[in-house]
Amino acid sequence: MPQIHLHAEPGEYASVVLLPGDPNRATRIAERFDGGLEASRLVSAHRGLLGYTGTIEGVPVSVQTTMMGAPTTSIVLEELLMLGATTFIRVGTTGGFGGTRIGDVVVALAAASAAGVGGVLGGGEPTAPTADLEVVLALRRAAEAAGLTVHVGPVVTSDVFYDPHPDGVVRWGRRGYLSAEMETAAVYLLAMRERAKGRPVRAGSILTVSDVIADPALAAQARAGAAGEAWYRPPEDEVTRRVDLTIGAAMAAAVELGRG
Repeated sequence: MPQIHLHAEPGEYASVVLLPGDPNRATRIAERFDGGLEASRLVSAHRGLLGYTGTIEGVPVSVQTTMMGAPTTSIVLEELLMLGATTFIRVGTTGGFGGTRIGDVVVALAAASAAGVGGVLGGGEPTAPTADLEVVLALRRAAEAAGLTVHVGPVVTSDVFYDPHPDGVVRWGRRGYLSAEMETAAVYLLAMRERAKGRPVRAGSILTVSDVIADPALAAQARAGAAGEAWYRPPEDEVTRRVDLTIGAAMAAAVELGRG
């Protein structure tokens, strides 16, 4: 039976799935499959959740849009799990804290869940959403081979983009987190749940620093625009160019993991 949102059947997705939030990014990834977009299969388009299956260097790989935020991401993951996918790589953007620069890559070793999904999937108890080490290492190798500056460590997944906290999202940077985004914890929690059931499910997340969030209390560490600027984001075409470099690394890691 087709899934409610993805409208797909078992076997229509590869075991390795790339997970961008943006449907346009999903199409750009499919254009880089063997033979381009024409050689890939459009598996899902319902509600704009574009999903394609093709090959990269002969290895079957799918790409599936998650949209923004943990709620839709968890829906997509649940249905991909029902359809038999086992390896998930989130490919997204993130707001970096002190020590990161625009265009750097963050490979999320773990993702604190400042999102409702943590309480739901964790039964109201503390959670520790963590990546699969094999996926993390593959992503780091691929990003370094591409000449990208790579940071490996914890990120925070939030339900809100415009954080109303008095200190804003930068408070997480003060605690040692590398960056903030909105989806990774959902991916990790669901993958962990499946591994606890004995399924060989693994997940990782590779993120392009598209914004730098400076801490006004630590001006010497600010890496964003002019002094005192709290938030800096480059022009969108520059963000796209940097993201495309990260996509290349994610695709290389998908090939390695798919062959393994």
